[in-house]
Amino acid sequence: MDIRSLTATSGYAAARPATKVDPDYNPASLQEQAKTSFQDFTNTLAHSEQVSVQSMTGGADPHQLVQALAQTELAVETAVTVRNKVVEAYQEILRMPV
Repeated sequence: MDIRSLTATSGYAAARPATKVDPDYNPASLQEQAKTSFQDFTNTLAHSEQVSVQSMTGGADPHQLVQALAQTELAVETAVTVRNKVVEAYQEILRMPV
């Protein structure tokens, strides 16, 4: 018996559980989580813009401005990181042989 066929068989058997469908997977909940994340991102940007305008007109505390800008910076960095990971995954899929 060829050792390579045994290795391939054992590798397939080990990888098989990873390809099984997760019984707890709910695509609707994933969509809701994504929708909530996008709404939170939009709300963070809107709040930061509001505080910035108030700060320019003298109605906001400088501490609030710094805090809002820091939250916005974190939200934008997170969005860019997620976008980069999605693009990277897409490019990896394109590189797969058919």
